[in-house]
Amino acid sequence: MILALNNSSAGGFVQFLTVFVLFIIVLVLCAFTTKFVAGYQKGKMRSGNIQVLETFKIANNKYIQIVRIGDKIFALGVGKDTVSMLGEINEDSIVITENADFDGMDFKSMLDKAKNFKLKK
Repeated sequence: MILALNNSSAGGFVQFLTVFVLFIIVLVLCAFTTKFVAGYQKGKMRSGNIQVLETFKIANNKYIQIVRIGDKIFALGVGKDTVSMLGEINEDSIVITENADFDGMDFKSMLDKAKNFKLKK
C-alpha cells in the first residue's frame, strides 16, 4: 500500500513537471510571436506614405487625427464606423513635437523614465 502511494505521487509530480514545461514553452512561443508581429506591423507603418502625426480624443470612440499623406497634411474626424475629412492644414501652421513619439525608445528606457517621474513627485 505504501509502495502504491509513492508511485502515484511520483507520477503526479512527473505530470505536473510536464505540464509546467509545456506552459513555459507556450509562453515563450507567445512572446516571440508577439514580438515578430509587432516588428512586422511597425515596419509596414513606416514604409508607407501615410503617417499619423497626432491624435486627440474628443469623446468615447471619437478622435481628431492630423495625418500626413504624401506631402499634404489633413485633419480627419475618426469615429467608431466613420472617417470624415475635416480639412487640409497648412504645414507651416502646425507644430510637430518629436519627444511625444516613443518609436525610438525601448521598454527599459520608458520604464526608467516613468520611475524617475514617479520619484520626482
